[in-house]
Parts: sequence; structure tokens; C-alpha cells
Amino acid sequence: MRPNQITLQVKNSKIDKVWRIIDLINWGEKYLKEKSIENSRVEIELFLQHLLNCKRIDLYLQFETIVEPESLAVLRKWITRRINNEPIQYILGSSEFYGRPFIVNKNVLIPRPETEILIDISLEELKNVNNPTILDIGTGSGCIAITIALEIPLSTIIAIDIDERAIAVAKNNIEVHGVENIEFVVADIFHEKINKKADVLISNPPYIAKKEVPDLMKDVKNYEPLIALTDNNDGLMFYRKIAEIIPSILKENGAAIMEVGIEDHPGRVENIFREEGFGEIKTKLDLNKDKRAIVIKNK
Repeated sequence: MRPNQITLQVKNSKIDKVWRIIDLINWGEKYLKEKSIENSRVEIELFLQHLLNCKRIDLYLQFETIVEPESLAVLRKWITRRINNEPIQYILGSSEFYGRPFIVNKNVLIPRPETEILIDISLEELKNVNNPTILDIGTGSGCIAITIALEIPLSTIIAIDIDERAIAVAKNNIEVHGVENIEFVVADIFHEKINKKADVLISNPPYIAKKEVPDLMKDVKNYEPLIALTDNNDGLMFYRKIAEIIPSILKENGAAIMEVGIEDHPGRVENIFREEGFGEIKTKLDLNKDKRAIVIKNK
């Protein structure tokens, strides 16, 4: 057996074991925990939900159900990938954001719960704006743009990304969610002019400094696209560029809403916009009471 390859067998058994759903839950929780996978029970439940195409509650309502060998073979492959630190979202091809499923693969960043604060702030900013225009810079999977499109059906959204492969994933997601009010654009904001005027600019830019990349968790640095994680500089390049272009792409009293990093990163981002002459700058806290977003008004 190759290293980190699993087998679903019982030691000293002369016959193949019959695996019920509850057996797999208990075994998977223990096995993944032994391999240093956090939230091991949650993850084995997610694997089984996708494998059996059911809801979590169904796993326990039908816990005596025997799982077929073909399905066990698929599960074996998935768990082998997971214990080699591949994110479960890439293995399953899906990640949840703002209560909705989104297609993800290695070409896009996995949506994070903390990014949902950008949606909440945007909805608040736009509550009194009719037929708003929103600009999403670095759209990736399209989760932010699509979520706003669904929450504000009469909005117009321009979603930009430098990577055609990311845009392809985002287009798959608009088909899943049936939205039509999004225009996807492949562009490099550092070298191409954006000829749009928006009520809100929203962005979760690459903000990890190049020197910090080696310290990232293995399932992040070895699998997620570096282009979506780091600017290959000090983690501030996109904020400097956004500060430069706000006057030309935001309407008067429009808002730029951006995710920021932890520790001293929010303060460094604030300084960039203060130095550019922006007077109304606010930071927003996430559920952990960490500064997670910055809001700049174009006045």
C-alpha cells in the first residue's frame, strides 16, 4: 500500500466488512483526526453527503444503510487526497458562500466565511440606491458578484479578473444560480483602464505579503492559486492601485469596500488611503471582532 493511501478493512477479518453509514462516520472521524485534520467529523459528514447525495440529517435517519463498494472506492480516493492536505472544497468541487453553493477548483480561491462581511456592507451601502452599478475587482469564483446579483436583482455588476480560467469558473457559477445581470471582464487593473462608473467597488484582493507565503498552511499554499493570495510584494499593491483609480471609477458618494488582512495590515491600508486624501475611512469588524474590511467613501 502506498504512503497515505487508506483501506476500508477490518484487521484479522477473513471476510470483507460491510460498511454502514454510521460505521463510516465513526471510522472517518477517528481516521481524519489521527491525520491532523481539524473538524474531522464535519468533514466525513460532508464527504458522505456528497457521496450519497443526501442532507446531513439523512445520514443519521438512515445510519444503518449499507454503502456500496463502488461508493466506498470513491470515498477512499477522496480521503487519500484529503490527508495529503488537498482542501475538501476542491475535492468535492463546491464551497458554500452566503448560504449558497459555488463551484470551485484549483483556479479560484476558496470562498471564506469572513468575506461575507463585504456582502453585508455592500447591501447596507446600496439600500437606498435604485438600480445600482457594482464593480467587483478580482472576482475569482464569482461568489461576491453573484451573491449581490441575487440579493439585488435590479443591479448591474461588472466582475473583473486577470485570469481567464477564474472567469470560466465564475461563468459556470452564474449558470448554476441563473443570474443575468453580471458582465465578466478579463482585465489587469494595473495596465488597463476601467471605463465604468460604479456606486460600489468591492474587492477581496491578494493581500498576503510575498514573505509570508512560506508560513501559510499547506492546504493553502500548496493548492490555492498564488495569484489570488499574494501580490508578490508587500500585500498592499492592490490597495494603492484602487486608491489611485477610485476618483475615475466611483460615482460621487460611492463606496469602495475591501477585505483586509490581520494584525497591522488594516492600519497600513488605512494609511494608504489617508495619504491619497480620502477623508471618510471606516474599518469593519468580523464575527471574531477582528478588523476585516475597510470602507472608503468617494467624496
